[in-house]
Parts: sequence; C-alpha cells; structure tokens
Amino acid sequence: MVTVSHVVGRILEGMPFLEEALVKGIINYAYLAEMIKPDVEREMRKGVKRSAIVMAIRRFGETLNASEIKSTSVNLKGADVTMRSGIFEITVVRDNETIESIHKLYGVVDLSKGDVLTVTQGLYEITILSNSKYREQMARLFSRGKVVKITDGLASIMVKIPQEAADSVGVLYLLVKSLSWNNVNIVEVVSTLTEEIFIIREDDTPIAFSAIKDLIKQSE
Repeated sequence: MVTVSHVVGRILEGMPFLEEALVKGIINYAYLAEMIKPDVEREMRKGVKRSAIVMAIRRFGETLNASEIKSTSVNLKGADVTMRSGIFEITVVRDNETIESIHKLYGVVDLSKGDVLTVTQGLYEITILSNSKYREQMARLFSRGKVVKITDGLASIMVKIPQEAADSVGVLYLLVKSLSWNNVNIVEVVSTLTEEIFIIREDDTPIAFSAIKDLIKQSE
C-alpha cells in the first residue's frame, strides 16, 4: 500500500537541494508541504491533508544523515568574478552549410579587443554566444531556415578559479547551487580549466554577482 510518507520521500529524493536544506534545518515544513501537495495528491489519487505531508517531511528529514548528503570542501580562496553584459545567443542547425558559416564568425568578432565568441557544437545544433553589437551581422551569415532561436538580453558571469581548486570534486555543483538558491536562471554554462562561465539574464546580474562573491568570501 502506497503511503503519504512513501510518496513524500520519493518526491524529496528527487530534490537534492531540498535534502541538503533539510539536513541543515533551514526548511519551512509548512511551506514545503504546500509546495509539493499537488504532486503528492496526484500520486495518491486523492486529497491529502497538509498536516500529513508536514509529518511525512519531518520524518524524512529525521532519517537523513548529514554524511549522506555530499558536501564539498572546495577552497575558492583567491577566486575572481567578472561580469559582462550585452551578450546574445544564437542556436542554428548543425550541418555542412552552417559549419562553413561558423568559420566566418572569426572574421566578424574582434577578439583582440576582448570581444566574446563561444561556439558549442552538439550532434544536431550549434550554439553561439557573442556581443550583442554583432547580432545582426552574425544572423545574416545563416539562412533563415537554419536559425533555431536567438536570445537577447543576456550577460556572462565568469568565475576564475585557482588552478589548485580546479580539479576538486564539486566545484561546478557548488557554484550552480549558489546561483540556484538565489533564483538565478542559468541559460548556458561554458567551462575551461580554471574558468566557469555562466550565461544568465541581464536582470539577474546583481544578485548573481553577490551570490558568488559571498560564496568566495565563505572560503576565506
């Protein structure tokens, strides 16, 4: 027989951030119960009292052990944060025609002046990130039928990580968690050995910058 506790536990197990928050005791049980109530009732196929869900959450939290929630001891001391606004993203179909056009991008962007050009190739699509001032020029390089989507109003927040910390387990998780907990939507992630670059909405740049700076400060 499926119980409320079983359903609640299964839902929470799919939310690792919430599991960690439960271990730390920083979750409002009543609010969380209200949030997952529709999902619980959908699985139970009947109405469920919020008090029953609260009790199930409390019991689930008591069964968690802090050692079971993978934490990270990454030392971000010395990391640096840089923001850049005025970024756009264009995604095109990946085929021989668009690959030929990709080569022309390097004649458009002035990398010597610090302009942005990031090209990511998947199996079926290619995504390009660059400065908004090149938007129209780049769009003209691709025929209309090849352009999947163009997104404007983006910004990048680049975290320069000390090389000794770059190989640490959990670096990306730590940064993503910090942004997610502050309701920052991550549009794209671009990585090099010591740089994690998050593409976000321009409106989110103040809170994203503050969140990452606070995270670095906690490591000092």
